Amino acid sequence: MSDDLGAVLKDRKIVLGVTGSVAIFKACELTGRLRRAGADVRVVMTLSATRLALPDLFRSLSGNEVATELFGSSLGSNPHVDLAVWADLIVVAPATANVLGKVAAGIADDLLSTLIMAARSAVVFAPAMNTRMWENPVTRENMRKLRGLGYRFVEGEAGWLACGEEGKGRMAEVSGIVEAIGDALAPEPDLDGLTIMITAGRTEEPIDEVRYLSNRSSGKTGLALAREATRRGASVVYVTGASSVVPPQGVEVVNVGSAEEMKEAVLRELPRVDVLVMAAAVADYRPSEPLRGKIKKSVEPMNLSLVPTDDILALAGERRRDDQVLVGFALETQGEIDAAAAKLRKKNLDLVVVNNPVAPDSGFGKDEVRAAILDADTAGAELRRVAKSDLAKELFDRVVGIRRKRG
Repeated sequence: MSDDLGAVLKDRKIVLGVTGSVAIFKACELTGRLRRAGADVRVVMTLSATRLALPDLFRSLSGNEVATELFGSSLGSNPHVDLAVWADLIVVAPATANVLGKVAAGIADDLLSTLIMAARSAVVFAPAMNTRMWENPVTRENMRKLRGLGYRFVEGEAGWLACGEEGKGRMAEVSGIVEAIGDALAPEPDLDGLTIMITAGRTEEPIDEVRYLSNRSSGKTGLALAREATRRGASVVYVTGASSVVPPQGVEVVNVGSAEEMKEAVLRELPRVDVLVMAAAVADYRPSEPLRGKIKKSVEPMNLSLVPTDDILALAGERRRDDQVLVGFALETQGEIDAAAAKLRKKNLDLVVVNNPVAPDSGFGKDEVRAAILDADTAGAELRRVAKSDLAKELFDRVVGIRRKRG
């Protein structure tokens, strides 16, 4: 655990909700890690959880009484309200499909679900279940709904499960859960009061009513940017085209399809934002005349007539206020720095992020990218391999610096 994370957790009040999953052994480790970091941990166990581990175990690990009952609790007559008022954060680990379903449906029939219903703090779920349950469309819909309502998730990766099967549903490792807790507890308020528009994903330009032209952008960079901006206190307008990721919680989502739709959304929202970050992969060309219906397959070659799409960032640069910060992204595969510097000047930008997704240590859909952040002074700039989450942190550090210089 890093010193910074330890400082965040020290003296923080955390309720750990434990449900009936064999991943309960990780909850034991999590309790110990949080306590060693200086957190005050109160554990709430469901009835099913007590069938897998005795409350005395968590009492020893946490140093506090363990709550299991909604009525007749040693914690008082209203433990769900008292704990909700007390907690800086509620973490449910492991979180079964059952508890996710109950919270999504607004059911409060035991201490843990009633506590979550009464919560005003952030709630973090670390799901754990069999792959078949994980892939059930009801479970997927419940998680989607909960994310949309502002609940946080830390998901594990596919692997061997206790039932002997291999697949998704395995609970995240304790280190990942601790990091998610730190993120939830440690917002940096240097973007507080700002409205930031972030474009993400890719546009899709229709050829006919079933086919389209697009690109390979996953949307992960936009997601990392939105998470970082939200974590640091900004109000985020998240304009997203097609994407391989779920929009982050706590943002205002504007869904678009084509480059034209993204242009309309960006220019409509631009007057009310303080910062625009154009991370979306917008198509440079579109079919000149999309056809109705479906083009029939033929053995003959098919020619498409393509016309340029409008340059959204250039239009935003023309309409920007003096106090706004504009950030562009440039995908380049050769002469990256020079090309990005020219884009920055031409489009009246404050910063431009240049990346090369076809470099050997980079790639579409990956969590790392070879990139650099440029301003008007490009001396010494060079691409380097960086995690997209770290790139987001660095970018908003630069944005904060620009705003401070302007007073």
